[in-house]
Amino acid sequence: MSDLHAVLKQYWGYDHFRPVQEEAIRSVLEGNDTLLLLPTGGGKSICFQVPVLTMEGVCIVVTPLIALMKDQVEQLKRRNIPAAAIHSGMNRHEIDITLDNCIHGQTKFLYVSPERLRTDIMIARTRQMKVCLLAVDEAHCISAWGYDFRPSYLLIADFRLLIPNVPVMALTATATEQVQIDIIERLEMKPAKVFRQSFARANLSYSTFPEENKERKLLQILKNVPGTAIVYVRTRKRTKELADWLTKQGVRASGYNAGLPFKERSDRQTAWIKNQIRVVVATNAFGMGIDKPDVRTVVHFDLPDNLEAYYQEAGRAGRDEKKSFAVALYNKIDLDELAENVERKYPPMDVLRKVYQSLANYYKIPVGGGEFLGNSFDIQHFTGVFGLIVNETHFALKLLEEEGFIQLSENFNDPARIHFEVDNRQLYDFQIRYPEFDSFIKLMLRLYGGELFTEYVRISETELGQIYFAPEAEIIKKLTFLKERGIIDYEARRDKPQLTFLTPRFDAAQLPLNVFEIERRRERDRQKARAVIQYASNKNRCRTLLLLEYFNEMDGHECGVCDVCIRKKKNEANAGINEELGNKILHYLKDNGSVTPRFLSQMFENVAESLFLQTLKYLIEEEIVQYDNVGKLNLNSKYHS
Repeated sequence: MSDLHAVLKQYWGYDHFRPVQEEAIRSVLEGNDTLLLLPTGGGKSICFQVPVLTMEGVCIVVTPLIALMKDQVEQLKRRNIPAAAIHSGMNRHEIDITLDNCIHGQTKFLYVSPERLRTDIMIARTRQMKVCLLAVDEAHCISAWGYDFRPSYLLIADFRLLIPNVPVMALTATATEQVQIDIIERLEMKPAKVFRQSFARANLSYSTFPEENKERKLLQILKNVPGTAIVYVRTRKRTKELADWLTKQGVRASGYNAGLPFKERSDRQTAWIKNQIRVVVATNAFGMGIDKPDVRTVVHFDLPDNLEAYYQEAGRAGRDEKKSFAVALYNKIDLDELAENVERKYPPMDVLRKVYQSLANYYKIPVGGGEFLGNSFDIQHFTGVFGLIVNETHFALKLLEEEGFIQLSENFNDPARIHFEVDNRQLYDFQIRYPEFDSFIKLMLRLYGGELFTEYVRISETELGQIYFAPEAEIIKKLTFLKERGIIDYEARRDKPQLTFLTPRFDAAQLPLNVFEIERRRERDRQKARAVIQYASNKNRCRTLLLLEYFNEMDGHECGVCDVCIRKKKNEANAGINEELGNKILHYLKDNGSVTPRFLSQMFENVAESLFLQTLKYLIEEEIVQYDNVGKLNLNSKYHS
């Protein structure tokens, strides 16, 4: 067994593993099926990446989100670790080359969506690969009891039959006891070694505040806690409105949502990471795969639908293990809306069939066709063409996705890619016949290297144009010409949302919707919404304990830093406050106006000094008594009446 610490140091620069990481890694190396539960930011990826770098063969990583898939591949490549991904934005030839590279040992990590596991090409090529590990990221998606169930995850157990002696590592940040049982059973993990790190975050203070004026409270929080922050809201419209409002208040803020053009999203994200922007106001499209350890505050301006999402999003604060704050703001309307949101998420079955039929008509897909074909998708145009209600259609699409019929990648960017279809000799012949292309071809070879002959390489038409001193339109024209002559395969850049049919198209009337399962999920979501309401409304129990118990961690301790614990400490400290003395101080200030602390203490010199100071401190902390700008004490104007 290679030195795991040497691998960790060489590729990640760390000297030591975090708790649980090394034990889980050694379990995999011993050939055990392994379930790993680590909090958000706990370093899950390292737990399957490190052992694979000490093993012979390729690791197949199953993950549900294209954006996360691409981010992981890019991170590995930056560390000089060969990795690739297969997703709906790729053509068959590109998939072919990617899988060939896995067979011939040129790739260590292959990221795939679960839907890909049942394709003929994936099955055939997997039989030829030397697979050393199957890693299942976001493993909670396999459980109907989870908050993000995906039927396509159920394909993984059948896929394991192709690689019967290969261990599986399942990873998730959020899993209740029922979900853990489901993961083990549905992945047929025999026997399963389970490793978990406590969900408690000692450096993270959780608080919730009932607020009618949430904007004012948000501004107060940002003034009290310096450093970068994320503010989560429910709608795209509110990301802009709230970011604009914060900017007017002198807070450097920017809105972020999946509806923005890719370059704008990327620029805003980069500005925030580089601390050029202090606050990002975002929908839940923001945060996954972003490695920024020094986020000091995460504020939920709108409550999420479930505590799993809340824990993941709040957990993006304080990954550097320094003191940080997770704050949720709510009012009575918010609590009512949580319950209503659940009902909106489940439109009637006839609406699902109508939207599905409209999609088939929109893309002109015949019954039995369309599987895995990616299409650009504009929900405004789509609903306009068929006279559909946008909000209802959005939820119908989400439900069709949960049922495994379609995949909708809203936060999508697919850079241009090229691959040389000819060998060196044929390319040279072309350069002789078309000398005007000679310098352009040489530039591409210089920029992107010999990989152009072995795989599809991401390119930037803009970058090529800048170096070649030509407008982007001319670069695209040249690339298209080379493609038409069979010299390259050129896939143009795409940055619009993508919709993919994951199965051959059904007759909408015969669409096999699992009505019983959908109803069960509706009831599950109702329970989860009730759990959020109970968490937000709670005034008596430590918030960390509430979260731990939700995730079946029953041996936790009060955190001492949440709003409930702090209030308890304050009440205990103030238990000895003399109410009669407090009233006398207030009457004195009301009658006599501002006085210095020393003068006030002299007025009560017959009272024990410790009792006087403790009572005065309480009045100041409760903002009943306050200092003016010259350091004198006076009664808060609210208490003059």
